[in-house]
Amino acid sequence: MEMNTSLIFDIPFLSADMDRAVELAFAMAEEKPVTVATPNAEILEEARKNPSLREAVEKADLILPDGISVVLAGKILGCPVKKKLAGVEFGEEVIRRAAETGKSVYFLGAKPGVAEKAAEKMKEKYPGLPVAGTADGYFKDDEKAALRVKESGAWIAFICLGSPKQELFMKRFREKTGCRLHAALGGSLDVWAGNARRAPRFMIRLGLEWLYRLFREPKRFGRMIKIPRVLVRALRIRLFGKGKKDRG
Repeated sequence: MEMNTSLIFDIPFLSADMDRAVELAFAMAEEKPVTVATPNAEILEEARKNPSLREAVEKADLILPDGISVVLAGKILGCPVKKKLAGVEFGEEVIRRAAETGKSVYFLGAKPGVAEKAAEKMKEKYPGLPVAGTADGYFKDDEKAALRVKESGAWIAFICLGSPKQELFMKRFREKTGCRLHAALGGSLDVWAGNARRAPRFMIRLGLEWLYRLFREPKRFGRMIKIPRVLVRALRIRLFGKGKKDRG
C-alpha cells in the first residue's frame, strides 16, 4: 500500500492522520505479520547508543511519531510529519476496529493484574471486543511468553514491556506469535486500566503532555531531558549541514 513517510534521523516516520495509520496497519496485516513501533524522544536517544534497538525500530513496518519532540524535529529538519500519532491513541483505535471486525487481541505487559484490568475496561468501552488473553510483563522466558501468545490464537498483540525490551521482543518473535499485527505501546496498559492519567486534552493539543507528566512525576526529569536533546540534535544537523539522515 502507498505510505507517506518522513525521514527523521534516518528513520522513516509515518506521515498520516490516525485513521490512515490504523487503516494501513490492518491492511498490511492481512498480507503478512506486521510490527508497529512508536518512538518518542527517549527511544530515539537510546537508539543512538543501542544498535539492536535502532535496528528493531527501523525494521518495523509502521513507525509512528509518538511525541511532540519527533514532530518538531521533523519540522526543523525540513521533513515534517502530518501530525503526532500517540501509541496509546493508536492502540485504542485498533481496539475499536478489532471490536467491529471480530479480530482478537492479546494484552502483554505491565505489572501483574494490569493487563487483565485493561482488557476488562476496553471490553466495557468497546462491547464485543474479543480478548484472546492477557499476561504481565514479568516473565523470564521470552520464548514461552511468545508461545502463550500463539496458543491464544490472537490476531493482534499489544507488546507493552517498555523500551528496548518491547521492540526487541516484537522483532524477534513477529513470525512466531501467530499474530498478524504487533504494536509496541509502552505504558498504554496502565492508561487503559485507569492506573495512569494522560494530560488534559488542551495540553495534548498544545504539545505539553510531557510537562503534565513531569509535574505529576518529578522523578521523570532525567528522562524528560531527552526531549530538548533531540531538538538540539535536529538543529545542529540543520545548521551545520550534516544532512537530514544523520544518525547523531
